[in-house]
Amino acid sequence: MKRGAYLLNLGRTPYLEAWDLQRALAAAVSQGAIPDTVVLLEHPPVITLGRRTDEGAELHVPEGAAVEVVETDRGGKSTFHGPGQLVCYPILDLNRHGRDVKRYVRDLEEAVIRTAAALGVEARRIDGLTGVWLESPPRKLASIGVHIARWVTTHGYALNVDLDPTPFTDWITACGLEDASFTTLARELGRPITIDDVRPHAAEALEEVFGLVLEELPAEDGAGLWAQPVHEKISAKPMPSTTRSGEAVGVEQVTAGS
Repeated sequence: MKRGAYLLNLGRTPYLEAWDLQRALAAAVSQGAIPDTVVLLEHPPVITLGRRTDEGAELHVPEGAAVEVVETDRGGKSTFHGPGQLVCYPILDLNRHGRDVKRYVRDLEEAVIRTAAALGVEARRIDGLTGVWLESPPRKLASIGVHIARWVTTHGYALNVDLDPTPFTDWITACGLEDASFTTLARELGRPITIDDVRPHAAEALEEVFGLVLEELPAEDGAGLWAQPVHEKISAKPMPSTTRSGEAVGVEQVTAGS
């Protein structure tokens, strides 16, 4: 049986503002105040650093580049976000979707693969690598990085729709992959494509993969979410975790990504 969930279709949103929104949503979802919620948006140019980022080896941003650099709590290494990239933040309670982190990451990949297929691009997984790719030669279409606390997810995927992929290789060693090539839906289709062209296919794929019925909330007033001061206070409390190989593991906090 499918479950009702919320969809927030936002415009271009600063990264830190979106991160604050995710934390407020996650706190509300964890307390049962709202159902699972999916956020779709774009970011201004920003480089985000996952928990396994080696800054000395991965960052080579040119002096004066108009890009923000932000350390995050997601898994994986460095990546780039910018206009022309659809970023998806599913805030899901995995108690309703199976308490399996690897399955959740695979399901995110499947949602991206179905989104691309709906637009005529045949994407796939590559063994040993997180994210979504095209082959012959291998080129990355979408990156995935997640954080899970009390089985509620934050962060998600970034799908390259129509943007210059140069920052992935010239500004950073994206995902820690030295020789990776990056592509976009527009490049693979040989024509321009907009974020708004992709949003409905992304939402439909998430509904199919996670068994959701998404109800779009109005976003005229910022994020369209009422104030949640109690839940924000709960979300801000430190949570114990154990670590292994630089990543948080266990029930309390988990990170994963590429």
